[in-house]
Amino acid sequence: MYNPVNLSEQIFYVGVNDRRTHLFENMWPLDRGVAYNSYLIADEKVAIIDTVEAGHFEKWIAKVRSIIQDRPIDYLIVNHMEPDHSGAIRILTELYPNMKIVGNKKTIPMIEGYYGITTNMETVAEGETIELGKNKLTFYTVPMVHWPESMVCFEETNNILFSSDAFGSFGTLDGGIFDDELNFDYFIDEMRRYYSNIVGKYGSPVQKALSKLGDLSLKMIAPSHGPIIRENIGKMIELYDKWSQYEAEEEGVVIAYASMYGNTEEMAEVTARAVAENGIKNVRVYDVSKTHPSFIISDIFRFKGLILGSPTYSNELHPNMEALTNKLSHMGVANHYYGVLGSFTWAGAAVKKLKALGEELKWEEVAESVEEKHALKEGNYEACVQLGKAMAEKVRS
Repeated sequence: MYNPVNLSEQIFYVGVNDRRTHLFENMWPLDRGVAYNSYLIADEKVAIIDTVEAGHFEKWIAKVRSIIQDRPIDYLIVNHMEPDHSGAIRILTELYPNMKIVGNKKTIPMIEGYYGITTNMETVAEGETIELGKNKLTFYTVPMVHWPESMVCFEETNNILFSSDAFGSFGTLDGGIFDDELNFDYFIDEMRRYYSNIVGKYGSPVQKALSKLGDLSLKMIAPSHGPIIRENIGKMIELYDKWSQYEAEEEGVVIAYASMYGNTEEMAEVTARAVAENGIKNVRVYDVSKTHPSFIISDIFRFKGLILGSPTYSNELHPNMEALTNKLSHMGVANHYYGVLGSFTWAGAAVKKLKALGEELKWEEVAESVEEKHALKEGNYEACVQLGKAMAEKVRS
């Protein structure tokens, strides 16, 4: 049995929750699980907008059939080809062999490549429309948000944007499907973590997509993960605009460090205290050997101030700090105030490498870096205090 969830009279949510998978894309922790969202339009023609991960097919198709009964599926709209959305395509084509698969010119070769399907394809171009009866879908490509074939479709009768991975979120939908049925603030951290780690490298394409879709009159945004948005549309677009320009949401500083024997950790603690003493209430201190980088990166997108610290390890950064810096470099995270600290025993290299990261990403260094040999001593204790003070003053300004 399934009690249908209506977006409109003829449009339904048929997504599923995944509380069992530990890592999204085998990388990102799913402490709150994830939802795979799929949508069904039951008009004169029947259309499905994206499927779900293959392991959830049985639960998903039961929802679909509870609504359409023995009606055929006329169209499968493929907005995005990642297997968490396209994984059920092959078996669906076996059940509905006359179904047309709709994608853009970059989608179609991927369908063949992933699933060996070459027939019943319909290619749609930018701005092209498919009429289902009362409901009409218009297609817009949003390349590199976050794959080259990514597209969205806009249902013009009900003003619903099916946004694929854009505006998506980690986290299962625990009873509430729409943003006004749940604590939306609970999801914002997981939306930011999803954006910053999955889409964050592609700020410029996101800006182009926001500009392209800016004239649409939106009453609802239906993403492929997370809640359907109908109350917080303006807030969600504002956040995407900020995140894609690497602009801070609010005053705050992230201090992320690696430490083997506690010396670099002590430097981070002293610096954090100085930041707080100088008026910054949002201070996040992370040990990179304990906290997964996805959570740290999310807060780096949230706050403009960033201080990184590492001991020298075999003439390199500590490996866990190196992993974080590699991600930040690969993503091209911009527009931050920056500070550096570190320690060493016989030869220092970590501070130099952390400074190079800031130079590469054109971050504004707020004070001289602090480098200590062995344990923290009085002179560099005060230097850490001054680094924290300088960072707080910059962030407050």
